[in-house]
Amino acid sequence: MNPSTASWVPNPSRIESSGMAKFCLAAEQRWGRSFDSYDALHKWSIEHLDEFWMSVWDFCDVVAERRGDKVSVDDGSMESVCWFPDARLNFAQNVLKFRGDKDALVFWGEDRVKRRISRDELYLAVARLAAALRAAGIQKGDRVAAYMPNMPETIVAMLASASLGAIYSSASPDFGPQGVLDRFGQIEPVVLFVADGYYYNGKQYESWPKVREIAAALPSLKRVIVTPYIGTKPDLSEIKGASTLDDFVAPFATESSIRFEQLPFDHPLYIVFSSGTTGVPKCIVHRAGGALLLHLKEHQLHGGMTPDSRLFYFATCSWVMWNWLASGLASGAALMLYDGSPFAADQNILFDYMQAERFTHFGTSAKFIEACQKAAMAPNRTHDFSSVQVIFSTGSPLLPEAYDYVFEAFKRDVHVSSISGGTDLLGAFVGGNPIAPVWRGEIQCKMLGMSVDVYDEDGFPTRGKKGELVCTRPFPTQPLFFWGDPDREKYHRAYFARFDNVWCHGDYCEMTEQGGYIIHGRSDATLNPGGVRIGTSEIYRQVDRVSEVVEAVTIGQNWPPKAPSDVRVVLFVKLREGAVLDQALDAKIKQMIRENTTPRHVPARIVQVDDIPRTKSGKIVELAVRQVVHNEPVKNTEALANPAALEQFRNRPELAA
Repeated sequence: MNPSTASWVPNPSRIESSGMAKFCLAAEQRWGRSFDSYDALHKWSIEHLDEFWMSVWDFCDVVAERRGDKVSVDDGSMESVCWFPDARLNFAQNVLKFRGDKDALVFWGEDRVKRRISRDELYLAVARLAAALRAAGIQKGDRVAAYMPNMPETIVAMLASASLGAIYSSASPDFGPQGVLDRFGQIEPVVLFVADGYYYNGKQYESWPKVREIAAALPSLKRVIVTPYIGTKPDLSEIKGASTLDDFVAPFATESSIRFEQLPFDHPLYIVFSSGTTGVPKCIVHRAGGALLLHLKEHQLHGGMTPDSRLFYFATCSWVMWNWLASGLASGAALMLYDGSPFAADQNILFDYMQAERFTHFGTSAKFIEACQKAAMAPNRTHDFSSVQVIFSTGSPLLPEAYDYVFEAFKRDVHVSSISGGTDLLGAFVGGNPIAPVWRGEIQCKMLGMSVDVYDEDGFPTRGKKGELVCTRPFPTQPLFFWGDPDREKYHRAYFARFDNVWCHGDYCEMTEQGGYIIHGRSDATLNPGGVRIGTSEIYRQVDRVSEVVEAVTIGQNWPPKAPSDVRVVLFVKLREGAVLDQALDAKIKQMIRENTTPRHVPARIVQVDDIPRTKSGKIVELAVRQVVHNEPVKNTEALANPAALEQFRNRPELAA
């Protein structure tokens, strides 16, 4: 594609029918304003936060006992804003407001299990479980945890907990016991939902031995509720308070209504966790009203979702995109749930699922798209993409060539919406805009209501240069607090220590001529050879074009080792089967980097490895690799999907000279 022209431009009818355009018109009429561009709409959304968030509330039809007239109360500090202080609502009530026989949840457990649940059936399932939890003494403020696959019972458990005002937290079953205890051990749950196992890449994995170990180490537990999934029939007598989900809800089989506790906007809903690759994970507490309002805005305005949408996002229950997916029900979307490998069934399982269930919104990671590209897959030759309107990508930067690939191999007329934000805010700072063009390699816009900027190292806005992604005004999904951080010291250090009263997100980025954004990697993984900052994605973009390379990780190695005065760039590569890092391939990789970036980007050493370590959600862990190379301890390998891969990076003779 020509880089000087947009890759995709929405047609006039698509713009006119979009939620974004309808919201813009409603805001103009309500507040007597005129917005001649998205930039004008965004400017109003951050300069008049009260008007904007009240408009989102009404446009998205939030259900509440009351809202009140105040939107926010603060003392001038971003860290202490209280949102909608007079409001009383319930998150689950909003998520379950659509009723009838239309699909609410569709579930595929690879190609082993297929299920379908209507809106009415979901409501009744939540009603019965909520009644059972209430009878068991669960009340607002109690923590409820789930060690579950991404399946319907997990959604039901979350909604039943939220209806009572309990605080919900989850981890995926591929975590080992210590990884789970590093998380749940801090928050002391009283109920633990588990499945007997899960499927991955055609294989069956039993969870019960891990569940026994976890339950034994959580003295706060009163009940362990087991969902049969793979059919192993574990011995429930081995764990005190254990029962199957069916047995737990059986006394409430005739329950048909839900008593939704009406709670403050700022009542805790979720505890989510940082990746934990630099120590015990931070326990990030998010408010119910904030999660609801932000997700309604992102889904309906930026994502174009309606009650006819069929939303898929490949996510495990340890990744914040699961929480984001679950909220799609509040916009009336049917959720397409999936558990297992994205490359099961001859690599086509997700495309099979998409075609069979007519996805309108297909959400995945940049790494999945790049893996399909590396494998030279052309799914549009074998599958029908006609129903797909939006393709979401997140988890890491989507490279320009990956944009080209999506338009060529998936669908030409589709809104490619790359988004970036994360666990800390339960959503996105920058993302898609359905009424604007898509430019290859760029995230389209600053999200409405998010006062995003790029700061230089001295804390001043910068244009045309790379810098720190910041947010200069409050937003309703700032964490309430960190669990176990009573003086808020960790909270302040995480976001507000770098710049006074400004959220510093930790992403190294730049704003483009089109007003879009390019994320160059995490700031703490930025390379600094000769004092010049280099984003790791700048190197990955070029390495990804080398056909022999499957994936790579790059770090800055302190140099020279005994008396370091600088850093040098080191690149580790995993090669396709049969390829070898010989002198010719080494030269080819370096030439690709040199010709398309600068000499400073060229690695001093390129080293072949068998595997690249990554988190459970698929993110490459540059910091952990750097720690191993420098013989420093990696504090929490339980956060990694493949911790054994780290050993390949230790004491490499290639890095001694």
